[in-house]
Amino acid sequence: MDFFKKDTKTALEAKGMAQFIAFGPIVFQVAKVMRDSGILAAIEGSGSAGLSVEAIEQKVQLPHYGVRVLLESSLGIGLIVKNNEQYTITKTGYFILHDHLTTVNMDFVHDVCYRGMFWLEESIREGKPEGLKELGDWSTVYEGLSQLPAHIQKSWFAFDHFFSDIAFPEVLKHVYKDGIKNILEIGGNTGKWAIASAKYADDIHVTIMDLPGQLDMAKRKMEELGLSDRVSFLPVNILDETQAFPTGFDAVWMSQFLDCFSEAEIVSILKRCAAAIHDNGYILILEAFWDTQRFETAAFCLQQTSIYFTAIANGNSQMYDSKVFIRCIYDAGFEIAERIDNIGLSHTLLRCRKKK
Repeated sequence: MDFFKKDTKTALEAKGMAQFIAFGPIVFQVAKVMRDSGILAAIEGSGSAGLSVEAIEQKVQLPHYGVRVLLESSLGIGLIVKNNEQYTITKTGYFILHDHLTTVNMDFVHDVCYRGMFWLEESIREGKPEGLKELGDWSTVYEGLSQLPAHIQKSWFAFDHFFSDIAFPEVLKHVYKDGIKNILEIGGNTGKWAIASAKYADDIHVTIMDLPGQLDMAKRKMEELGLSDRVSFLPVNILDETQAFPTGFDAVWMSQFLDCFSEAEIVSILKRCAAAIHDNGYILILEAFWDTQRFETAAFCLQQTSIYFTAIANGNSQMYDSKVFIRCIYDAGFEIAERIDNIGLSHTLLRCRKKK
C-alpha cells in the first residue's frame, strides 16, 4: 500500500484542508441537515436547470434564513454549485444523498459517536471509553447494545452489518471448503453468520457464544426463521478468563470481533480458543485491516473507526494494522495457514491453526 507515505499537498491546499478540519463538526451537521431536510433531493430533482433559494424554501417548507445559510455553507463544503442564482447538486452532494456506504457512516457517526467524541482526550488519557456515558452507564458499548434507543441501535447494527453482509456470500465457500460442519462462532450479534451458514448447507451446526443480551436477539431471529435446531447458544463474557470454552468443534469463527479488544485481550481469547478445536481444527478470522485496503478512502474510514473504539466502545481496541494483529496470532500459539485479502469491500480472511 502506497498511501500515507508522502505529503503531496501544496501549502495552500494544506491550509485549506486545515480549515476544513477546524470546521469539521459544522460541515458534518450541515451535510446531514441538507440530506435529511430534503434540500439536496429538491435540488437534484431540478436537474441542470437548478433551483432558486425561494423555490427551495417552498419545496421543503423551511424559513428563508435557514435555507439561505445552509445553501451558502454547502457551497463551501462542495455539495452544490450556484450559477445565475440557481443551485445544482455536485457529485459529492449526490453521494451524500444516495451512496449507501456514506449513509451508513453518517448515521453511525451522528447517532452513536458524535456526542461521545467530546470526551476523546479523556478517553486517550484514561484508556477508558469516557464518551460512552453519552449513551448509557456501561463499561463497554457491547453490554448496552440491546438496551440502546431504537434509532441508535439501528444505526449501530447498520454500520456493523454493512461490511460483513457484503463479505459473507464470498467468504462462506472459503470457510466451509474443508468439510467443517460443527463451528463455534464467538461474537454472533444478531446471528447473521449463523443464518448464512445454515442456508449454505443443511449439515452445518453453529454454536453462538456471546453476551446474554446479544444472544436473546439472535434467538428471536432463529425462531422467526425456523432455524432453532441448527443453532445453539452459549452465554459467556469473553473477557472473564475463568469461563471455559466449549470443546469438540471443527473450527472457531470470529467475524469483526477481535477488533473489539486490545492486543493482550486478543492473545488471551485466541489462547482459550485452542481448547475448543481438535488438533487439526482451524481458527477462522474475518477482519478489515486499514493497511491492506485497495483504496485510500477505505483505509481512511477504518482509521477513523478506530477512534469510535477509543471514545465509545471500550477504550482500548481499534481497526488494526494487519502486522500488529498477526503478531497477536503468533503470540497466542497459532500460525497462519491461509490468508485471503480483498474479500467484499475491505476484509481479510485468516485461516489459523495450532503451531506444529
